[in-house]
Amino acid sequence: MFKEIKILRPNDMHVHFRDGEQLSFTVNESSKNFNYVIAMPNLSPPILSFKDAINYHERIVSVNKHADFYPLVTLFLNVNLTKEDVEEASKDPRVAGVKLYPNGVTTNSKSNINGLEDIYQILEKLERFDLPLQVHGESTRKNLDIFDREKYFIDDLDLVVRKFPALRIVFEHISTKEAVSFVNDSSDKIAATITPQHMMLNRNDLLSGGIKPHNYCLPILKREEHRDAVCKAAVSGSEKFFLGTDSAPHFKKDKESNCGCAGIFSAHTALELYVAKFEELGKLESLEKFTTLNSCKFYNLEKPKTTIVLERKEYLIPTEFGVGTQTIVPFMAGEKINWQIKNKSL
Repeated sequence: MFKEIKILRPNDMHVHFRDGEQLSFTVNESSKNFNYVIAMPNLSPPILSFKDAINYHERIVSVNKHADFYPLVTLFLNVNLTKEDVEEASKDPRVAGVKLYPNGVTTNSKSNINGLEDIYQILEKLERFDLPLQVHGESTRKNLDIFDREKYFIDDLDLVVRKFPALRIVFEHISTKEAVSFVNDSSDKIAATITPQHMMLNRNDLLSGGIKPHNYCLPILKREEHRDAVCKAAVSGSEKFFLGTDSAPHFKKDKESNCGCAGIFSAHTALELYVAKFEELGKLESLEKFTTLNSCKFYNLEKPKTTIVLERKEYLIPTEFGVGTQTIVPFMAGEKINWQIKNKSL
């Protein structure tokens, strides 16, 4: 039984820092543990241009308090995205790609895109300049069951992959066995991020014995067979899968409301939770590939120059954090876990 684990400093390739009064808290919860971190663009207002992206990057850097932290930003895919935006973004190492949100599928995702045909010209530019496309993979077809949105989005994604075979695409926060199969069966241009919640929870953890608002996220938690498939993909050692927490903070009052927001804030202990799950599955030898090496290879990034040590030591996850005048409840709040970062700042 391992007492300590040392790995290259990990990357979080999908995180929501938000903006305003949340920004300093969320950035530093990630920067103390992660090397490269890709920040999503669904702010209010969203990151619609290259200039917006660089301004957001500067705001992130300005509040960071930790070394060995390299934030990357993305642009919100919209019909007004210009060739100049795409070309400038492709040449700037601070920009990791362009994010596609089906209209209205999640927090701050209202867009001017009504169908894939609207964006084919932009996707052609992304392919030409080799700028990755990050995809929130849920269909918004009317009357489609919320538990089937990811499964049916794969038909749309398959059209994009066939039409733009050289385009690098990340299928974000996959949550179904169908998504796992799609990524495995696709070329090396297609990869996926996997969250801690989709490895640890199924829909019983959201709905059984009463609604658990702090376990509500999109894509929504699925049946156990899907959780199992996602776990097997994460620990498989395949280069196609890598860490992306989708850490998405909302204030407690907005989660525990009559229309609770979707999103789970996991940055505080995400790495420890991944380690615990990999150990449970007997696959610690695959951990560093998932946390660090696979994402560096896919995004053509230098490997981190520093390491991080986790020790087998009981840690009680806080029940909430004060942020300004509000509070944020973390993933697995109040639960005990058996790993923590050595010399962790409590």
